Amino acid sequence: MKIFGLVGMSGSGKTELLVKLIPELIDRGIEVSTIKHTHHKVEIDIPGKDSYRHRQSGAKQVMVASAGRWSLVHELRDVPEPSLKELLQKLEPVDLVLVEGFKRGSHDKMEVFRHDHQKDLLAPGDDKILAVAGDAPIDGLNVPLIDLNDVPAIADFILAHTGLDKG
Repeated sequence: MKIFGLVGMSGSGKTELLVKLIPELIDRGIEVSTIKHTHHKVEIDIPGKDSYRHRQSGAKQVMVASAGRWSLVHELRDVPEPSLKELLQKLEPVDLVLVEGFKRGSHDKMEVFRHDHQKDLLAPGDDKILAVAGDAPIDGLNVPLIDLNDVPAIADFILAHTGLDKG
């Protein structure tokens, strides 16, 4: 599996770009999975539902299954957060895994940057950021700048870099 990340400060638009990028890649014949990292406490289950109650009662894993999908919730309890490498091993093989977050990871990444967000650019301090998807010119940038609104161009960059371009 090829892995490529989208990073940026909170509120920069990573998720918004990702949800546009996924169908673009699928339309090009690429099978995609995602991993999203957050610093917030993740609550996938709904309080009061049976599966939530199973987990709150102490179950280490709770699987919910239906005809349309299944989901597995794994409680870490007192175990350290798994690394990106460990999480990738839990996925079924696909062509490309897009990773949102894990901005300090050693995988290849593209930074999402908006000028009006007024946060520091990550790219100058991270040689694994290979390009920036931005909404305006950036002085002194030493990696390619791709228009944040040009989803096909962003897909082109990722596919060319990962060797998945089928053209």
